[in-house]
Amino acid sequence: MKTFGYLGLCLILGLSVLTCAKKEDVVILGEFGSLTGTTATFGKSSQKGIQMAIDEVNKAGGINGKFLKIIVEDDQSKPEEAATAVKKLVSQDKVLLVLGEVASSRSLAGAPICQNAGVPMITPSSTNPKVTQVGDYIFRVCFIDPFQGEVMAKFAWNTLKVSKAAILKDVKNDYSVGLAHFFTETFSKLGGKILCDESYSEGDIEFRAQLTSIRAKNPEVIFIPGYYTEVGLIARQARDLGIKIPLIGGDGWDSPRLLEIGGEALNNCYYSNHYTPEDPRSEIQNFIKEFKARYNEIPDAMAPLGYDATMIACDAIKRSGILSPENVELAFKNAKGTKNLMQAINTPENRKKIKDAIAQTKDFPGVTGIITIDENRNAKKPAVVLKVEDQKLKYVETINP
Repeated sequence: MKTFGYLGLCLILGLSVLTCAKKEDVVILGEFGSLTGTTATFGKSSQKGIQMAIDEVNKAGGINGKFLKIIVEDDQSKPEEAATAVKKLVSQDKVLLVLGEVASSRSLAGAPICQNAGVPMITPSSTNPKVTQVGDYIFRVCFIDPFQGEVMAKFAWNTLKVSKAAILKDVKNDYSVGLAHFFTETFSKLGGKILCDESYSEGDIEFRAQLTSIRAKNPEVIFIPGYYTEVGLIARQARDLGIKIPLIGGDGWDSPRLLEIGGEALNNCYYSNHYTPEDPRSEIQNFIKEFKARYNEIPDAMAPLGYDATMIACDAIKRSGILSPENVELAFKNAKGTKNLMQAINTPENRKKIKDAIAQTKDFPGVTGIITIDENRNAKKPAVVLKVEDQKLKYVETINP
């Protein structure tokens, strides 16, 4: 009775699969993310969403009765560390699939390693188009920067009614450079003018020289396609210099730290994002409820994107058939007597089956929207525009692809 009760409790609470299942029966996935460093909230939030999905799948009995384990590596918000982390996951831990990263520059560091090893990789939220262009084993569950840049250019032109813009981008960040390019391209086609294009590097804390140059050109809006740490500081320094025009940006702004750093300086600023907590859809509201109960906070967009990436991975593993009783039995037979499930199933042929199943994902009901993976391994999805008002985020509008 004690044993039965303990096993039941494990399933109910979604405790560690190593507690509830034999070690050799565990399916191992990998994750790399920025748990420390300049964009640590991205990695921590994404990891929370990923773990929620893992626990949910395990609570429901796993995939064909096989429980999941996630090995997490911190890349310290550095591309070179991302490459090291992925090499470990692929070569040493021999994971079946890799989840991550949030930042495009770090996904671009890890993706070639996964591609060359034939290990499927799904990034929850890297939006630079180059990421999935690395190869046919690399996927994403978010929209891409050509669309996001178009969204904010049209928002500036149509909603804010401005025709003169300035750019302030992170010149060492693939995400920022790419998004700035796509914004400029669409804004110019609409008839707008880019009066100046200034730059900085991630980790900088002083932006007054660039902002002074921008102020001299008298733009009506400044597009800042960077990450929240620098954006918050830029907003404060811009207001100190008397720049009162709206600042606008992309999903790299999305973090609770943005408002902590920027404070009142961010009022009347806007950015594009993957979801809004104000969306009444049951998928979003149920996710927020469970996330808040577990972590005592409202999730930013990185959490549901991490959750969606993991659930799509699990769905693809199940549809691939590699964990069906017949295939598992055959895998053990071909593996010459090993009792370790991962050693038996983690073959190039099985990873290719998972890759093909991810590519065939269609109309998946994700928290962040209905997800279909297109021929370029990208997800076509709507974007929302959020406004900072009284140091809170307010939904403005939704733009469809």
